[in-house]
Amino acid sequence: MLDKVKEIYQEIEQFEVQSREQLEQFRLRYVGRKGVVAELFEGLKQVPQEDRRAVGQELNSLKDFAQQRFKEYSTSLENGDGQEEASAVDLTLPVAPGPYGALHPLNIVLRQVITVFERIGFSVADGPEIESDWYNFGALNFPDNHPARDMQDTFFVEKKSAGAPSDMLLRTHTSNVQIRLMEHRKPPIRSIMPGRVYRNEAISARAHCMFHQVEGLYVDRNVGFRDLKDTLYHFVKEMFAKDVKIRFRPSYFPFTEPSAEIDISCQICHGKGCNICKHTGWVEIAGSGMVDPNVLKNCGIDPEEFTGFAFGMGVERITQLRYGVNDLRLYTENDVRFLRQFQGA
Repeated sequence: MLDKVKEIYQEIEQFEVQSREQLEQFRLRYVGRKGVVAELFEGLKQVPQEDRRAVGQELNSLKDFAQQRFKEYSTSLENGDGQEEASAVDLTLPVAPGPYGALHPLNIVLRQVITVFERIGFSVADGPEIESDWYNFGALNFPDNHPARDMQDTFFVEKKSAGAPSDMLLRTHTSNVQIRLMEHRKPPIRSIMPGRVYRNEAISARAHCMFHQVEGLYVDRNVGFRDLKDTLYHFVKEMFAKDVKIRFRPSYFPFTEPSAEIDISCQICHGKGCNICKHTGWVEIAGSGMVDPNVLKNCGIDPEEFTGFAFGMGVERITQLRYGVNDLRLYTENDVRFLRQFQGA
């Protein structure tokens, strides 16, 4: 019996436990109720009476030794929990693909617009969305009685005093950034101004009270209308198909003279006529013109020495033509079904 106890001692000392499976094997063989140590205790009945006490002490020592080793192995594996599982992971395998988000379609197009103009030397400028009447209207040559100054068209957000007209408003265009640039920077100035603008309009499939614009400004010596046309021709060819048709229509804006609106052939119906182009085959994408001399004077720039052009376009309209969006309200409704269509765009 004592020889068998010594043999089990040696087995326990030589047994290596490096995983949960080996720990379980150790428990079943040496600590469990049906293990070899428990069998030795069962055989204690057959030991002569005079030797039983000495053998029983050796068995108790063996049992304590096995349990102590089991606790040590258990603690060691707990402190290094997960190592054996991690070692079994093949790190050369490709990562399982997870769900990807998508940029908002307006952000996609806005980035593309910015990229086109940055490549031809335009910087990006930003300004406040809550603006004073001077930067939004006055400096841009809007007369005092212009309809845009009415509350029916503009969101006014602050009053100077009770009963007095408001002087602060939500900007109706990003032209306010043009004024701030010309006030604080000497020509040459070549920059675009992307951002949100606000107008007091009823929300429908064709209009919204909040939308996005990208305006551009170039002021330098000897800047002419030809420079404006070349710039916008380049932009349209880069954003749309190379065979897109472009036309300039005479128009009027208080801050440019002469002024023109830019139309392109409808990218939805390709000129055949649809509800987007009102069955004309043409869609307006921007307004433009040569900066009015009064605007240059208001910003401290000599119109006898410098000239410039400006333009402004709606990001929603550009996005509509690129992706065939037929309802402007989809941009702000956060419908996941709509947004998922632009994954990978």
